[in-house]
Amino acid sequence: MLHHARIIRVRGIVQGVGFRPFTYRIAHRHGLTGWVKNGAEGVEIHIEGAQRDIDAFLRALAAEAPPAARIASTHILEAPCESFATFDIRESDARGAPTVRISPDLATCDACLRELFDPSDRRHRYPYINCTDCGPRYSIVTALPYDRPNTTMAEWPMCGDCAREYHDPFDRRFHAQPVACPVCGPAYVFEMGDAPPEREYAAIAAAAQALCDGKIVALKGIGGYLLACDPRNESAVMALRDRKYRKERPFALMARDLATARDLAALDAAGEALLASVARPIVLADARVTFPGVAPDNRELGVMLPYAPLHHLLFDAGAPRAIVATSANRSNEPIAFEDGDALASLRGIADAFLIGERKIARRIDDSVTRSSGGSTAVYRFARGYAPCAVARIPVQRPILALGADLKNAIALAVDGQVFVSQHIGDLEHRSAREACEATIADLCATYEVRPADALVVHDAHPEYISTAIARGLSEGAVAVQHHRAHVASVVAEREAWGTEIVAFAFDGTGYGDDGTIWGGEMFAGSVRGGLARIAHLRTAALPGGDAAARFPVQAAAGFLFGIDDLPDVLAEPFAFGSRYGDARKLVERNVRTFATTSMGRLFDTVAAILGFTREITFEAQAALWLEHIASGAPRAAKYDLPLIGETFDYHPMLRAIAWDRARGRDPAEIARGFHAAVAHALCTAAEGLPNRPVVCSGGVFANRLLCDEVRGVLGARAWFNSIVPANDGGICLGQVALAANLANV
Repeated sequence: MLHHARIIRVRGIVQGVGFRPFTYRIAHRHGLTGWVKNGAEGVEIHIEGAQRDIDAFLRALAAEAPPAARIASTHILEAPCESFATFDIRESDARGAPTVRISPDLATCDACLRELFDPSDRRHRYPYINCTDCGPRYSIVTALPYDRPNTTMAEWPMCGDCAREYHDPFDRRFHAQPVACPVCGPAYVFEMGDAPPEREYAAIAAAAQALCDGKIVALKGIGGYLLACDPRNESAVMALRDRKYRKERPFALMARDLATARDLAALDAAGEALLASVARPIVLADARVTFPGVAPDNRELGVMLPYAPLHHLLFDAGAPRAIVATSANRSNEPIAFEDGDALASLRGIADAFLIGERKIARRIDDSVTRSSGGSTAVYRFARGYAPCAVARIPVQRPILALGADLKNAIALAVDGQVFVSQHIGDLEHRSAREACEATIADLCATYEVRPADALVVHDAHPEYISTAIARGLSEGAVAVQHHRAHVASVVAEREAWGTEIVAFAFDGTGYGDDGTIWGGEMFAGSVRGGLARIAHLRTAALPGGDAAARFPVQAAAGFLFGIDDLPDVLAEPFAFGSRYGDARKLVERNVRTFATTSMGRLFDTVAAILGFTREITFEAQAALWLEHIASGAPRAAKYDLPLIGETFDYHPMLRAIAWDRARGRDPAEIARGFHAAVAHALCTAAEGLPNRPVVCSGGVFANRLLCDEVRGVLGARAWFNSIVPANDGGICLGQVALAANLANV
């Protein structure tokens, strides 16, 4: 029989997900010889045999890939026959700069869970159980290619039993790099006060009991430490808030299982699928129960399922059926992931520590998502997603984009693929800046890119910390305007570089072309040809600059200035108080006052009119409150937000809203009418450029109600972010897209 040979190069998420053993098995099934190995760009296969068997192999390669694998491309080349006698797995090839996609960390698979709770299995109750279909990946990788010596498991030599599984091509743990067992692998230790430490399952049982006793426990997980407590214990929840300096921002809950999650939140089918996916993100959904202190003034809960064996064991050991599970840090600082730092920084927060012996290579928070309008919205791109290649882009020179200062994340374009890092945090904190610099070094080292050889991109704001970091990396760093980057992030997800679009970038703040504070912008054009600003929100005065983002009544002083015939907002039901009066004086004297077109501050102004007059304690709190009261009201008549020339004039709307509030109209109805007004204004303005996609991005579009209103009118014509966040966490992707087209790299 005539033999043929083929070289097959597979790119995508194909390392660390069982792709080589999978290839080995289907090659043997079809009687083929040759080899498979990891390479710098993915997986390379050489097969020899009859043509019909090669064809069957190629069909199986595409149709039966491991659950966690994501094949981006497959290139098939003819090759000379070398008459191999067998099919083998070869050692990895580390030649050339790596461009392979690293797998995100994967939730524990069903097969491992069965073994975890099987008393007859040698890994019974072992908290580091894993196989080729599940377990840590990105959080333990120290270099590429993905082999055990390049992971934090390198210090744990395999015992004989684990080594036999590792080398058996027909075993589920064949070439599973983190494979271990109680004999040869790391363990957990529980420490609380002066009590003797507990180890192994006794440590987990002690932690579960501490949670039941109302203690706050620091748990070492996949990408860092979590702080956990019983959500039914109000004193524990409030103690966690007080110690963590987290006044009102909602806490996420980890539910024992899907049935418990359904009891906690109203999940639709898409939400349940998202919750149970291998990424295991936090999913936002309408709350079905209320736990005092967990999510104050919030109609939603963030819920996730266990994703590490440790979590399953905690619940099995008697922990409450749902636990608060929040990043182990002080408010807005990066998550603690190194044991020494965690023990030092969390001593005043946690009552007890459950410490895992396996090191974490890099910190990774839990991802935050929502199922909305039939698609996924990502609010924090982290564990389970990072460092995915989120787009393909036609560039030869590497591009390093440093994102924005809030919700910082970075992106690296290598060999036509854009990799986005995990969420880092707000760079105003020194620890977050250090984390950003570490992530830059980490991602560049992983893909063997020197920042000096890359095009470095940053936000146009001259005083951003990320701008300073970029200039320190490269004298030729390129600035990209904030809101155009928001728009370009949506286009990049769809790889629609030359598509003519009409776009809206709505957020709280961003440095504009004219040096003022933008945030309510309309653009037309394309990423490839340029995005022209064609309209914007009416310019308002912003007294006190950034302080107005913390005090809605301060923003209101600027947005209400110049509107005639307003009710007395110092009287009931408004009672704006002295801060409003002081801010009003700043506007009148034009002292410490800045020009802005911020849609985010317009939302804050309306929130203040409707009763949110206190200082906010986390970003976008007033706007979130406004969305949630609006969501509880029936559809209401919209207010008027007309586009006059190049300006969306909010004066008529704010006048009408203020008088409706003064006359006693239900604030929820007013809030619903306001959301309808913004959506209607957007959709009406887009009608001036028909047959174009309508791109919507920026932090304001984290608002589910607003997005649903827009989708209800525009349908599929409306494009939103679905891979990276619409907030500043997605800026880095847009920066890469615009820099690539502007600089022709």
